[in-house]
Amino acid sequence: MSDEPQPQQPNPGWAPREPQAAGEGQTGDPGASGKAKKPQRPKRTGWRRLIPTWRIALSTVVVGLLLIVGGFFLGYHLVQIPAANALATKQSNVYLYADGSVLARDGEVNRESVGLARISKDAQHAVLAAEDRDFYTESAIDPMAMVRAGWNTATGKGKQSGSTITQQYVKNYYLGQEQTVTRKVKEFFISIKLDREKSKSEILEGYLNTSFFGRGAYGIQAAAQAYFGVDAKDLTAAQGAYLASLLNAPSQYDVVAHPENRPAAEARWDYVMNGMVDKGWLSPADRAAATFPKPKQSTVSTGMSGQRGYVVNIVKKYLIENDIVDEEELGRGGYRITTTLEKNKQDAFVKAVDDKLMSRLDQKERKVDTYVRAGGASVDPKTGKVVAMYNGIDYVKQYTPNAVRRDFQVGSTFKPFVFTSAVENHSETQSGETINPNTRYDGTSERPVRGWSGGRYAPENEDHRDYGHVTVREATDKSINAVYAQMAVDVGSDKVKQTAIDLGLSADTPELTPSPSIALGVATASPLDMAEAYATLANHGRHGTYTFVEKVTKDGKQEVELPERREHQAVSRESADTTTSVLRSVVQQGTATAAQAAGRPAAGKTGTAEEDTAAWFAGYTPDLATVVAVMGQDPKTAAHKPLYGAMGLERINGGGAPAEIWGQYTRNALKGEPVSDFDLQLQDGADVTAPPSGDASDEPGDGDESGSSEPDGNSTGDEEGSGTETPGGDSGSSTPPGDSGGTESEPPSTGGGTPTTGGASTEPGPTGGADGGGGDSSNGGTGPGGGDTDGAGGGDTDGAGTTAGTVAGIPVTPRRQ
Repeated sequence: MSDEPQPQQPNPGWAPREPQAAGEGQTGDPGASGKAKKPQRPKRTGWRRLIPTWRIALSTVVVGLLLIVGGFFLGYHLVQIPAANALATKQSNVYLYADGSVLARDGEVNRESVGLARISKDAQHAVLAAEDRDFYTESAIDPMAMVRAGWNTATGKGKQSGSTITQQYVKNYYLGQEQTVTRKVKEFFISIKLDREKSKSEILEGYLNTSFFGRGAYGIQAAAQAYFGVDAKDLTAAQGAYLASLLNAPSQYDVVAHPENRPAAEARWDYVMNGMVDKGWLSPADRAAATFPKPKQSTVSTGMSGQRGYVVNIVKKYLIENDIVDEEELGRGGYRITTTLEKNKQDAFVKAVDDKLMSRLDQKERKVDTYVRAGGASVDPKTGKVVAMYNGIDYVKQYTPNAVRRDFQVGSTFKPFVFTSAVENHSETQSGETINPNTRYDGTSERPVRGWSGGRYAPENEDHRDYGHVTVREATDKSINAVYAQMAVDVGSDKVKQTAIDLGLSADTPELTPSPSIALGVATASPLDMAEAYATLANHGRHGTYTFVEKVTKDGKQEVELPERREHQAVSRESADTTTSVLRSVVQQGTATAAQAAGRPAAGKTGTAEEDTAAWFAGYTPDLATVVAVMGQDPKTAAHKPLYGAMGLERINGGGAPAEIWGQYTRNALKGEPVSDFDLQLQDGADVTAPPSGDASDEPGDGDESGSSEPDGNSTGDEEGSGTETPGGDSGSSTPPGDSGGTESEPPSTGGGTPTTGGASTEPGPTGGADGGGGDSSNGGTGPGGGDTDGAGGGDTDGAGTTAGTVAGIPVTPRRQ
């Protein structure tokens, strides 16, 4: 055998190659590299070229997953939880009666957010059964449902749901209702983040407060009121299931608005109720006993019609002015304000005004009837709570709130403050007699007051009537201007003003100025102001500022702190109670007998503004102080108008419609409550009533001096209880009166009354008279306080300081009480 290497046979299928030169290192030469050449893959041809290899497929999947994960993390970090959208946070402020029933809502969105604790468990479970039964155990998103909803939205199949409660809450609270892929992507990421940052209970609470239930109600609290008239905390399982059904189709499933859809609504209700049983939230027995609930026919109006608009604005102003709630914060809504107004009393007030006044008007036949307005306020004397108000026939027709307006004179309802001040300050008459209910004063019309340094002031009585010498009690019964103008001077008009403020009038009450005319009610306080002051008298002289608000909460959780109510003894009990004893007589036998319709012990005073532009009655029982005013105002110009001929009557006095309204309202407002009598501690001597004096003639008697006076106010007329005095003489020559109890063997006389010993007058009766200041002969001049409407007594009530009879030959209508 040869020692030479034998040639290798080529492998089958391979073509022989030419040998390379030594040292070239052929790759296919085993002798050169020691390796065999790597075979090449055959090229893919035909249809195989279209199929990706496993390497390409794997790479694509890996890259896709990386993109998804990267996109997720990128989206998670880029999409932040935004601020809540404007609609989701917008709420109404809810105003409630004292018993918790809804009085009114304000704001564009009917929503009242409440905490989860204020939503019944049955209602919570009903919503979960309807929308997301695994809410507490599942994640924030349901991928399959999202894919399905996204696909249906993208392919134009309409609005699709399937989202979890968390996602729905995100849509309601943070985003919007538009159906776009962008919104769904944002919803996805925000939901995941929210689930990590908030508890399930917080998310459920937010969802229940932002969902729309139909009937304009956003949130379950508003829905509970809209459909069943209850709070969310009182919803039953059946009611909760009905509201939960509405989430699916609010307008379609309202069986009141769409009775034809009742079968579909009941089917949805059954689904929810059965779901509650399946989850163990409702027992089979309770499910079997439950029946489909009947929603209310109509919801509580959220408008401002009727008394609602007035109340909302008055309470808003009260909250802001007393620094309870900032105006801007109140404007954002979310406040639940429990007022002190009591529904039964509020309704009784409205009905009394309708029955005794509004129903008697004929605006088509009598133009003056178009001027008639009414206002009133009612206060609990013991607590200062405003329990009822009347502001007008309808807020959307008459915007001015008549209960709190301060532009009409209060008339003779102010006179009790003069007497209270007299007792409080231990005041005396010009002759030194202590003023009490039995003190006698000269009641001659247009009798100039004495002791006033501001000029002549001689107010007329109603119809120019002269009463001679009468007791304070009689003067109050008959609302005699001449007596009270003199009493204001005896007490000191500055002291009278302070007493009125102490009782409850505002120090900045218009026209509350210290002058004799203050006694006749030239001040323009509001019915509420007067009710507060009369409540102080009813409360034995203890005053506490009135309040409209019982409780305020924010967003159903935070309770707003209310200012502490402080009460103090404004005037002595003796002063207040003695005034009450006098005012009781006004109701029993004076100008306010119509108030006896209340059927309870009552005290009060009538009043009429100058030229009969307003008529008042202010009165109280031991349990309730109420003031009613009937006012005249032109509906076009807002000018004050006399009410002569209104209701077909010659005039409207305080003893007419106002006292009648007061009587009916008080009877119904206190219906069912025990009848209380006044417990009075009186001034010495006030417990004995002096015998009444006989009324003087309507015409002045001989020796009438009512028209004469000196410019300095030292009139020649006699003072109360001052005995006989020669006209032109001084008080030092008077005969002492009887004892302080007011009894006397013979009524003293003056030049201004029916004389017994006075000299004859050379001047005519009350429509004439000499005047040191010249001018109008009917009132003794136009000097300060002399009856001119621009003077100290100008514009005063009940004829104070005004002309009577004729002015320059023109008849002037007498002032009323």
